[in-house]
Amino acid sequence: MTKAVVFDLGGTLMQYVGMPYSWVSFYQQGVRAISRKYGCNVSEEEIGETVRILEDFNPRVNYREKEYSAESIFAKALEHWHMDVCHVPIEDCVEAFWSGLKLKAEIYPDTIPVLSSLKEQGYKIATLTDLPSAMPDRIFKRDISELLGHFDDYVSSAVCGHRKPNCKGLWMIAEKYEVPITELIFIGDEEKDRQTARNAGCRFIQIRRGEAKEDGISDLYELEALLQN
Repeated sequence: MTKAVVFDLGGTLMQYVGMPYSWVSFYQQGVRAISRKYGCNVSEEEIGETVRILEDFNPRVNYREKEYSAESIFAKALEHWHMDVCHVPIEDCVEAFWSGLKLKAEIYPDTIPVLSSLKEQGYKIATLTDLPSAMPDRIFKRDISELLGHFDDYVSSAVCGHRKPNCKGLWMIAEKYEVPITELIFIGDEEKDRQTARNAGCRFIQIRRGEAKEDGISDLYELEALLQN
């Protein structure tokens, strides 16, 4: 039988350095980057309204499982800026916003060695990740380009159309590799990851980096040993 291990990404295999779980406090920085780049004549009130709309779409502020494209979110958030009059495509505004946040992605040092080792042992390696709210796949994948070649399958909330704890992404992975979903092993760092696995009926292993846990692991090397038992 095919052995398949599915990983969450943020907090599990990588992190955006210095970023909290909810990024709403950084939204104004990104919105101002759009205004500066395109010389938009918008007021502080209009900037504040854009930030408020982005916050409303943030699932850590307003719970949602349905995923929305970055372009649709920014089209709503910038509607009162009348960017179409300036002939600035929404896609360019999205790029300016995320460039303005000056994010730094860091791959944890144990990630690639363990993924490589699991691949050598015959495991199929997949990932199921929620994108940061209003971030397109193309930007996220650019930030983790070093990792992509280690995955047999990449499923994001944009790919499956739902955010965790909805388990549609796990079903997609199970069907692709013809593995009973109950045979998948899902590794993640958050309670919503645990709930996703519970909803799918598959095994869950929680990683809490740097924390000793009786019911989980503190690094991926511990995962390797656990899978061999």
